Amino acid sequence: VQLQASGGGLVQAGDSLRLSCAASGRTVSRISMGWFRQAPGKEREFVASIRWGGQNTYYTDSVRGRFIITRDNAKNTVYLQMNSLKPEDTAVYYCALTEDAPRLNTGLYYRDERNYDYWGQGTLVTVSS
Repeated sequence: VQLQASGGGLVQAGDSLRLSCAASGRTVSRISMGWFRQAPGKEREFVASIRWGGQNTYYTDSVRGRFIITRDNAKNTVYLQMNSLKPEDTAVYYCALTEDAPRLNTGLYYRDERNYDYWGQGTLVTVSS
């Protein structure tokens, strides 16, 4: 399985960007996908995730209301629309993939990077003030 992330760049505070992540290769039939980010000098953190059906989405508090995660299952692609960007959103953004299945504590499960099996190479987002 390969994940190809794209869409990063240099923008000003208040601008928008849309990240894309396309999955290719052999996968299980139902997948959940997520976005994580790692800022300079910090640990990688959860940003957003979306279940197979698209109805269940999860966000970290700092991006809720500004970022929107969507997916196109026909293309095995997940998107992260990032609006009202802030300098603190500057980071390398990684997409990740895991099998979608009912879980105990679903909300926590799909926020935990340890539960993701495949990762993209990362795309850099830089937000200037």
